[in-house]
Amino acid sequence: MSDAESPSDEFEPIEVFPDDETPDLRPGADDCYKCSTCDTNCPVAEVDDDFPGPKFQGPEQWRLKRKEDTSVDDSISKCSNCMRCDSACPSDVPLSQMHNTARAEYVDEELSKTSLTYWRNRVLANYRTSAFLASKVPRVANAAMNFGPARWAMDRLFGITSEREFPAFATETFREWWEREGGADGSRERARAARERRGEEGEEKKVAYFHGCYANYNTPAVGKAMVRVFEHFGYELVVPKQRCSGTPMFANGMLDDAERHAKVNVSSMGDLVEQGYDAIASCTSCSMALRQEYPELFDIDGIEDLAENTWEALEYLRVQEDLSGELSAATVEDENIAELAYHAPCHARNQGLDGQALELFADLAGVDAEDVGDSCSGISGTYGWKSEKYDTSMKIGDEMFEHMEDVEGEVGMTECPTCAMQMEHGTGYEIKHPLEIVESALV
Repeated sequence: MSDAESPSDEFEPIEVFPDDETPDLRPGADDCYKCSTCDTNCPVAEVDDDFPGPKFQGPEQWRLKRKEDTSVDDSISKCSNCMRCDSACPSDVPLSQMHNTARAEYVDEELSKTSLTYWRNRVLANYRTSAFLASKVPRVANAAMNFGPARWAMDRLFGITSEREFPAFATETFREWWEREGGADGSRERARAARERRGEEGEEKKVAYFHGCYANYNTPAVGKAMVRVFEHFGYELVVPKQRCSGTPMFANGMLDDAERHAKVNVSSMGDLVEQGYDAIASCTSCSMALRQEYPELFDIDGIEDLAENTWEALEYLRVQEDLSGELSAATVEDENIAELAYHAPCHARNQGLDGQALELFADLAGVDAEDVGDSCSGISGTYGWKSEKYDTSMKIGDEMFEHMEDVEGEVGMTECPTCAMQMEHGTGYEIKHPLEIVESALV
C-alpha cells in the first residue's frame, strides 16, 4: 500500500449544500420519469388545452422552483384538486401534495390580497363559516341566496357563478338533531339495545363520527342515516367538536386556514382514538383529508394515529361487520330508489373505494345500481362554483350526465356532496347517499 493510500489519511467529504442552506428536496419529485400518465388521466387537461397538466404542476414546477427568481405558474389555479393524478402515477409521486403546496405558495406570493379573486376564493374555502351563519336563519338564507338579482350580482361582482342554484340550508342541522336525540348518551342506550337484539356480547363497539360541513348544514339526512345504520349494528357514536376537514382550503391554496381547522380536528378526534374509538366519515373527501392530506401537509401531534384510524363509513362496516350478508337478506320496497345511477367520486377512487357501493347493492332486492362510468363529475368542490371555471366543470361532467340519462329511473347515488350537486345540476335527478340506501334496507 502506497503512502497516498494510507488508511491514516482523513476522508474529505464533498460539500453539496452550504452549511447555512437546508436541502429542500421534495420526496418523490425525482421518481417522476415523465411518462405523462398523470396528464392523460387529468379531467381538466382533457377539456382545457391551455392547462399544462399535473406533471408540470408537480415535479417539473418543483424543479424549476429550485432556481432563483422563479415563481409558481398561475396555471396552478386551474388544478381542481380531484387527485386523480395520485392514483394514476405508476411511481407514486406525491403529485397532489406538490400541487397543494404550490397553490399555497402562489396565493401567498403572487395573488393580491386586495383582489376580488382572493376574497372570493377565501369565502368559498371557508364555507363552514358562511354555512354556520346561514344556519341561524335558514329560510331567509335560502330565499336570499337564490334570489335572481342577488345571484346576478354575485356572478358579476364576485365571480360566483349564477348558473347554479345554491344548496338549501337545513332548518335543523345534524348537530341540533343529534343533541335532541340525546347525543352520546342516547346513542349508547340505543346501541346497547341493538346489541341485545342481535345477541352480541363482549366489548362495547364505539366510533367517533366526523360529519363534515355539508352533512351538518345542508344534508342532515345523511348524518341521520349514518347514526341509524351504525346503531343498528350496535355501535355507540360520539360526535366530537370539529371544524372543516380542510378540503376546500387545500383546493384554494389556503393552507394556513386548513391547518387551523386541522389542529382542532386532530385534537378532538385524536383524543378519542387514544380512548379506543375509530374515526368514521360519511364524506369521501373528508376521510381523504384526515387519512392522507393531513399527514402529508402538517406536523401536528397525533396526526399519524388519527390518519391510521380513519375510515369511510361503508368501508368500515364492510370490514367490521357482515354488511353484505345483511343486505343480501334484505329488501327495499321504496320504488323511488329501485333504479340508481351511481357515480364514484374521485376521492373515493383515491382510497380504493370506487366499487364498494355497487358490490354492496348487487344482491339487495328491490335496488338496481348501475355504474355511470369512471369520469370525473367536474365540480371538484368549490371549483365548479367559480364563474371562470363553470364551463370547464360542465364539459368534464358531460360524460357522466350522458351515462346517468341512459340508466332507467331518475335517482343518482354518490358518497360526495359536491358530486351530488353536479349530478343534480346536470340531470335534475334526485341524489342519494349510499348510507341512505342501507338505512332503507336495514333500518
